[in-house]
Amino acid sequence: MGKLWTILTHLHSLAGPTVMLLYPLYASVQAMESPSKLDDEQWLAYWILYSFITLMEMVLESLIYWIPIWYELKLLFIAWLVLPNFRGAAFIYDKFVREQLRKHGLTAGGGSSGKSKKDDKSSPSSSPKDKEKPKSKFLAFVTPKKDHEAY
Repeated sequence: MGKLWTILTHLHSLAGPTVMLLYPLYASVQAMESPSKLDDEQWLAYWILYSFITLMEMVLESLIYWIPIWYELKLLFIAWLVLPNFRGAAFIYDKFVREQLRKHGLTAGGGSSGKSKKDDKSSPSSSPKDKEKPKSKFLAFVTPKKDHEAY
């Protein structure tokens, strides 16, 4: 029984990195090389959610310590996010994350100004330069400038 337990322990410790990092890394590279945008959305959504989960674990470390099966629950949830049959990451992103980002004006398509794209185009006072500006300061900070000079 000792050898079986040792093998199961090692498999358990390999399952997490394989499901959470190795397979998503491989699938992300494959998605980048494929012409389809659908798989890109799945894997970008996965990395966003995985980063959020990791940050929450850091913040709530002392609380999570008291949940005896936390790692197993996390592994099951991550497997649901990762497995192509479920496309859980894209589902969570579409149903919950995207709406919150739009509400707080953190996406290019969203914003709290209440103006639609149609209103923006019909406004006589808006210049083309104004239309190029991102909707939020966060996006302006993280988005590279399009007209920069080569070094």
